[in-house]
Amino acid sequence: MAVSSMQAVSIIGLMEHIDEVITVLGESGVFHPDEVSNFYNNIQEFTHLQKKNIYAEPLTNLKAALNLTKRKFPLTDVSDFSPTIEELESFSASTTADIDALIEKRDSSVSELETAKHDLSVTEHFAGLDVEISKVLQTEFVVARFGRLPKDSVQKLEAYKDDDFVDFAVCTEDKTHSWGVYFAPKDKVAEIDKIFEGLFFEQTDLISADESPNEKIEHYKNQIPYLENQVKEAQRALDNYLDENFDQIVKYLSKLEEMYLYSGILSKALQHNNSFIIVGWVPTANKNSLKKRLKKIKSVELDFSDAKDELDKHPPVKLKNCFIARPFEFYTKMYGVPKYNEIDPTFFVAITYVIIFGIMFADLGQGLILSIAGLLMWKLRKMEIGKILFPCGLSAAFFGTVFGSLFGFEHTLDPLFRMVGFKEKPIEVMASQNTNFIILGAIGIGVFLLIAAMFLNVYTSIRQKDYGKALFGTSGVAGIIFYSAVIFGLVAEIFLGMHVMTLMYILFLIVLPFILIFFAEPLGNLVNGKPDWQPESWSGYIVENIFESLEVLLSYVTNTMSFLRVGAFVLVHAGMMLVVFVLADTVNASIGAIGYWLIIIIGNAIVMVLEALLVAIQVLRLEYYEMFSRFYSGEGRQFEPVKLSIN
Repeated sequence: MAVSSMQAVSIIGLMEHIDEVITVLGESGVFHPDEVSNFYNNIQEFTHLQKKNIYAEPLTNLKAALNLTKRKFPLTDVSDFSPTIEELESFSASTTADIDALIEKRDSSVSELETAKHDLSVTEHFAGLDVEISKVLQTEFVVARFGRLPKDSVQKLEAYKDDDFVDFAVCTEDKTHSWGVYFAPKDKVAEIDKIFEGLFFEQTDLISADESPNEKIEHYKNQIPYLENQVKEAQRALDNYLDENFDQIVKYLSKLEEMYLYSGILSKALQHNNSFIIVGWVPTANKNSLKKRLKKIKSVELDFSDAKDELDKHPPVKLKNCFIARPFEFYTKMYGVPKYNEIDPTFFVAITYVIIFGIMFADLGQGLILSIAGLLMWKLRKMEIGKILFPCGLSAAFFGTVFGSLFGFEHTLDPLFRMVGFKEKPIEVMASQNTNFIILGAIGIGVFLLIAAMFLNVYTSIRQKDYGKALFGTSGVAGIIFYSAVIFGLVAEIFLGMHVMTLMYILFLIVLPFILIFFAEPLGNLVNGKPDWQPESWSGYIVENIFESLEVLLSYVTNTMSFLRVGAFVLVHAGMMLVVFVLADTVNASIGAIGYWLIIIIGNAIVMVLEALLVAIQVLRLEYYEMFSRFYSGEGRQFEPVKLSIN
């Protein structure tokens, strides 16, 4: 539970060398830039660099063109490639122009092809018209309108059956429309057009005087293969261009991305006369290598200081965990990264989350399948949650073995237990006499974890030199004594038959710690050496804290009772599988063994998916609300070095 040691670095030099400095900082991949104002107060005479990021335009243009190709161009290491800005701009301009021209030619052919296909599909609706279209369209007294009507509108034409001039000749039909033609005398065309417009008639202009529908259909059928070939040729030309220039494109794109990223450091740099100043953070492990490279640049002066001496500047945090805990950084970062002088709870989360998940999801078979699913999600889909499900599934398999559950079969593992000396499995979840044991065991787990969280709070508070919080807080020493004394006293009196709740026990281990918690704010300020440690009004403080104390007492109770869900899910899992077996037995009686096993398989799948989701959420809730809230703020900021992400 640690974070990487950090160094604050201040870099001062002449403006003529700033590009070299930026390149070194960027190539290091370990420099986190910060605002100069966070380090220096007197910066009135400094100005922000007005230098434009000259790599923005060529990079944007090149990426826009490449995106149109639908091809992926991975970024690569180009540290040994040093083109000038003029060369980068020239390559971007020429490549963009070439790609745009090839894409325009392809898209033009695609557009022509789509138009021809659309026109063919429309014209085919009039294939049955063997009349001479030219004569129809050129009649002196009649106007013809070709198009389509919604099918319900065709039915509405019944309302005009007494009007000899309102009629629609149907040629073909599809699912929604009827295709055909209506005729109108020229002196009534406006009136009849208005009627058909109200019926949502859509006219097509594809039927012309010079060709019959069949002739146009034949024309389109001949044209489409030609256009398809044009599209293929245009796409082939584009693909050939990209294949031939792929390496060059990747190299220049990577360099533009790199230089654009590095130039972003300038946004935080300040200038004074002919000098610049850049500040930021670097891991202590990388300090010497970065220092060695920067020292080679003329005029550069460096100043390093340990982050623990610069806590007022809020050092960024780089989490450092072993391979077991590293996947659970995903959950820690969801809540927030720790402050630099705060413990990293990731390892604590990894251990507690996996164990609690395993207890709540206890089933050997389902746990192994969940573990395999997590492994596949991790390896094939690169999903972060897969790394978490893998150990959780193994934990579920372990506790499933302890509970003797294999895909809901509660006694299949009995021979295994007899082999190791047990008469039967250690815990029969569905036995009524074990219900209280499971529930009380869940509360016991909660008590242990809450006290552990309180100890972590004491440790963190001491690291942050907040001794008042460590001693008198609800999760400080006073809180630990109060909570532990109440729990031990109740357990001893109710379950162990021991009379420990004596007057002295209550006064010194319950009442006194609670009084210290009640006056935690003034006592904490006094211990921390604050001169104004007393509240403005003691009476007002006491009245206000009476209500806050009730909330504190309630939080102890609710936090403890929240762990009842651990035991509840153990029982729920067994109960859900019992329902599956009842259904399977019912089906078996009517259908047979095939139906029985089908229900078992489907039931296991449903229970596994549903319960995995619910358990994952519930355990995360316990972490965040019951434990994190006692020792962790998550108000730090993440270490984000300027670094090109190479594919």
